[in-house]
Amino acid sequence: MSRYTGPMLTRALAEALHTARACGATQLVDSFDLGRTRSEAVLDAEGWQWCGTRYPWPEDLKDRTVYFWDGAAFAPLQRYAGSLIKLVPTEWGTPTFEIDGIKMLVSAQIAPMDDAKRKVALVQPRGKRILDTCGGLGYFAACCLAEGAAHIHSVEKNRDVLWLRRHNPWSPDPDSAEAGGRLHLMHGDVTEVIRTLPDQCFDAVLHDPPRFGIAGELYAQSFYDQLARVLRPGGRLFHYTGAPNRKTSGRDVPAEVARRLAKSGFATELALDGVYATRSKETARR
Repeated sequence: MSRYTGPMLTRALAEALHTARACGATQLVDSFDLGRTRSEAVLDAEGWQWCGTRYPWPEDLKDRTVYFWDGAAFAPLQRYAGSLIKLVPTEWGTPTFEIDGIKMLVSAQIAPMDDAKRKVALVQPRGKRILDTCGGLGYFAACCLAEGAAHIHSVEKNRDVLWLRRHNPWSPDPDSAEAGGRLHLMHGDVTEVIRTLPDQCFDAVLHDPPRFGIAGELYAQSFYDQLARVLRPGGRLFHYTGAPNRKTSGRDVPAEVARRLAKSGFATELALDGVYATRSKETARR
């Protein structure tokens, strides 16, 4: 499926359009791609025009929702197939996404893309082959591309997340000139995909799984053994963990992850909101 190139609306942008119209303006310069760029919309009594296409005046847009033009109306950028998956605007411009109301990306104190940048910096991606285990909206991949990674192999299990990604202007396009053929995005279960990959074929790994309670298999010792197998000795890993259940149960997930990674042949340390590790042994557990 091709990338979406139409306008992305939020309630705030819809209000700006209506305010400009009420003031008698015939144009509005604003961002119609969630803060990436600014461009001009031409306004009249019947609707508005952007990039050569006419649209009706948006009505009844809700907070915390991104809307796209589906060919007939502005529709929420969300899907339901057992779980409600939706793109959610942030004050930073770069959107996050939610699954059944649970935020999948950090966005309260820092922009999701800026958060991705500082995590990607830990693995020093320039010139390296990167495994991106849980591709999500592609912010890790976008940062790796910007920092000169040689190749990014990105795996995403959820088809609806891939659909969001094709609509999100902040998600990298594997077919773009900027990517230059360096980004390979595939739909698949990384716990299965990784078993088909050769030994020591990556220089770094970015592992940003859902919470432990949602995807425990991505925190399993057997999966960490596979990460060690495909990563060359000296290769770097960043594993997002957050700190779930620490206040309610006292469970220390980052420490548990660090211990399991050590068993798989990694030297570990706590960093940011996860674990930074280096593949330190020639022979990892299998």
